[in-house]
Amino acid sequence: MAYLSSAVRTAASRQVPVSGRNIRLRCFSSGAGQTTEKSVPYHKTLKEESPQGQGPTRPLPKSADVVVVGGGSLGCQTIYHLARMGVSNVVLLERDRLTSGTTWHTAGLLWQLRPSDVEVELLAHTRNVVSKDLEEETGLHTGWIQNGGLFIASNKQRLDEYKRLMSLGKVYGIESYVLSPAETKDLYPLMNVDDLYGTLYVPKDGTMDPAGTCTTLTRAATARGASVIENCPVTGVQVRADDLGVQRVAAVETNYGTIQTPCVVNCAGVWARALGQMAGVNVPLVAMHHAYVVTERIEGVQNMPNVRDHDASVYLRLQGDALSVGGYESNPIFWEEVSEKFAFGLFDLDWDVFMQHIEGAINRVPVLEKTGIKSTVCGPESFTADHKPLMGEVPEVRGFFLGCGFNSAGMMLGGGCGKELAHWIIHGRPEKDMYGYDIRRFHRSLTANNRWIRERSHESYAKNYSVVFPYDEPLAGRNMRKDPLHEELLQQGCVYQERHGWERPGWFNPRGAAPVLDYNYYGAYNQKPHGSYLYNQLLGDEYTFDFPPHHDIIKNECLTCRNALAVFDMSYFGKFYLVGPDARKAADWLFTADVSKSPGLTVYTCMLNKRGGVESDLTVSQISPGPQVSSLTPAFEGDGYYLAVGGAVAQHNWSHIATVLQDMGLQCKLVDCSEELGMISIQGPSSRMVLQEVLDADLSNEAFPFSSHKLVKAAGCTVRAMRLSFVGEMGWELHVPKQDCVRVYRAVMKAGAGHGITNAGYRAIDSLSIEKGYRHWHADLRSDDTPLEAGLAFTCKLKSSIPFLGRGALETQKATGVLQRLVCFTIDEKVPMFGLEAIWRNGKVVGHIRRADFGFAINKTIAYGYIRNPDGGPVSLEFVKSGEYMLERMGATYPATAHTKSPFDPENKRVKGIY
Repeated sequence: MAYLSSAVRTAASRQVPVSGRNIRLRCFSSGAGQTTEKSVPYHKTLKEESPQGQGPTRPLPKSADVVVVGGGSLGCQTIYHLARMGVSNVVLLERDRLTSGTTWHTAGLLWQLRPSDVEVELLAHTRNVVSKDLEEETGLHTGWIQNGGLFIASNKQRLDEYKRLMSLGKVYGIESYVLSPAETKDLYPLMNVDDLYGTLYVPKDGTMDPAGTCTTLTRAATARGASVIENCPVTGVQVRADDLGVQRVAAVETNYGTIQTPCVVNCAGVWARALGQMAGVNVPLVAMHHAYVVTERIEGVQNMPNVRDHDASVYLRLQGDALSVGGYESNPIFWEEVSEKFAFGLFDLDWDVFMQHIEGAINRVPVLEKTGIKSTVCGPESFTADHKPLMGEVPEVRGFFLGCGFNSAGMMLGGGCGKELAHWIIHGRPEKDMYGYDIRRFHRSLTANNRWIRERSHESYAKNYSVVFPYDEPLAGRNMRKDPLHEELLQQGCVYQERHGWERPGWFNPRGAAPVLDYNYYGAYNQKPHGSYLYNQLLGDEYTFDFPPHHDIIKNECLTCRNALAVFDMSYFGKFYLVGPDARKAADWLFTADVSKSPGLTVYTCMLNKRGGVESDLTVSQISPGPQVSSLTPAFEGDGYYLAVGGAVAQHNWSHIATVLQDMGLQCKLVDCSEELGMISIQGPSSRMVLQEVLDADLSNEAFPFSSHKLVKAAGCTVRAMRLSFVGEMGWELHVPKQDCVRVYRAVMKAGAGHGITNAGYRAIDSLSIEKGYRHWHADLRSDDTPLEAGLAFTCKLKSSIPFLGRGALETQKATGVLQRLVCFTIDEKVPMFGLEAIWRNGKVVGHIRRADFGFAINKTIAYGYIRNPDGGPVSLEFVKSGEYMLERMGATYPATAHTKSPFDPENKRVKGIY
């Protein structure tokens, strides 16, 4: 009999360290084949029911409204929810038997608490489906076991992270408790608690059975009219161009017939990339080996909770009277040649890779040292660049949806994501804010970049159990997109952040240049470790839930902007032109504000979905054709608009606009000039004085008022100057052709040298903007928030008769009242907050903080969050004003003041130059 301790001795004899540090692997990847000698720890799988050499389990229909490809967790959940929502003409095609790809060997863990409100809601729905809904609907038990979950903290930072989860859980009524080491020992007597700082216990976490869950899901779906066809591999996806040249799904091909359909849902897991290629679609995921071992019987382990020891990178899943032991290693094995024939298959376990989990498991539960290994389970799983799933309609082909790349969490997230995906297919968008999973979160230049996909997927896998700190940045897949000022600012100490593939300025380090180096896989795969790596050291210094050590540097950047002037390189912004004969019609429909008043005005506006949710906030400038065609003055007939959108969400904006234009059949086009133009923002009380030396235009209030734009000369170069601010100061944005950016930047810095000018980055923008009350899309403004809820009614042309997308939903909401409202809070005690903190009003939890930062001008922490009325009624301004508030941070509460206007410059004087 093999024992866990023997694996450690075997590893030692191979001279590979077991601590997980400085791990070396003999080869970069493995071609290990399928083995029949391994087994999963379930009483029943669908492998035994798999007929060999037979065709489809039922005849194929000629057509279907939706074809779901892949019979794993996501495919089964999606078809179930489609049928539940009334779509009965839906077909699921599985190449072998249900669960045969990756689902059959999954550990099936469900943890209710995650550092995201949306994920908490998704997990709650999965839990309801498997523990209650399916059994009520079918009379069948899915195999759900509620044995609880226990998160292990070996240090204060880890326990702080858990306390953040606990505070968020209170918003959703999730029962959880922080336990001392002694209390943990009482709960789990087999556990070693000598090195524990504390634990987080969630009694209603549990475990799912893959075969039982998927069988019950498809039973319920077919009872509602859906079709499930096994042993039917897809061989092709037909795509055709419509009259406007838009690529759309037309049919799904198999060896047994073709199904005409306008909609294909790719739930093929590890095989999703190959299915995407059939339709000309990039699916950015990689396949890796992922493993756990199953022990022999352990006396006393029965009914114990599942355990996650993140610092040891190991989990312990209750398996009846045994345990499954697995984790995430820093040197996972890539599955390079994904086999089409691989079904109900497992790989041989590579102990050189897996053994790093064993020492941690034995340390946590010492009885494991003398416990036998019953079986090993090493199967393929798909992983993505940010360890989040890939969902939604792809930009390349209309009607082609993704439901894949679940990073070994397909069972846990399946119910919530299946429901959202079904809603997406039926209504054109999900119910919840799913941007964090939406394929459009990745720029189109990245989804086909194999180096970026591989590096980022590896790092996300290796850091899956790492503490999620507020200011962390990836080391992998960097320097993919650089703006024209990149090298100039790097030499001045710029510490870059990565967004959408772009390197954007984060803050400026007085110690000098801190370049991002090539990714070395954390020393795995015989990669040489970097010697002195200043950028990585600076990131590590900020691994804290306290104020970061560079707090005073950010303070200096902010206060210099408030008191003199600062220069922000915002070149990563998305910069689009909407032009053509129908451009005005498109602009009227797309934008909530009236952006067509006259050329020369720049308007802050939103774009909405049908439910009135905010898909974007942006600035729109009406333009006229220029005398010469350039990146500043494109050629067009009809009307033209220049759009500036947040660079981190540029692909989302592009896809939203393109989809609306396609659906309306309008004669206009969207032109992307993001790479052709830089964007330099000069902000602060001294900005006019300095820029008057650089620009050839009169910058007085009368000649150049707020929210206007002009083509002017800057240091002899033509630029588009816009009088705008995202920090609440008088200032101008200069939109500059890329070849002129360095010249213009240097001229600005030279002119500002005598006025105290400084470089500043996005860490400063985050602080300055929250201080002024400006919104950040996908933080305090999302697709499930309306402008009325977010305090942005002023952006909506509701007093006009002009129809716009989402107007009907806003008019209904205006008449009935908003059920949630965004509120600004300040805390007198100097304590950092980062979001997810619970909001208490008069002793009741009414919401959570979406976004928080420190405001240096008012010297207070500022936090924004949506609150609801516990009685279910509207949230009026009077309701906001009449409450007494506390914000809960890591289990401790702090008195907070609610504001109905920005606490800084509430009369909005500074942007108008009134100081």
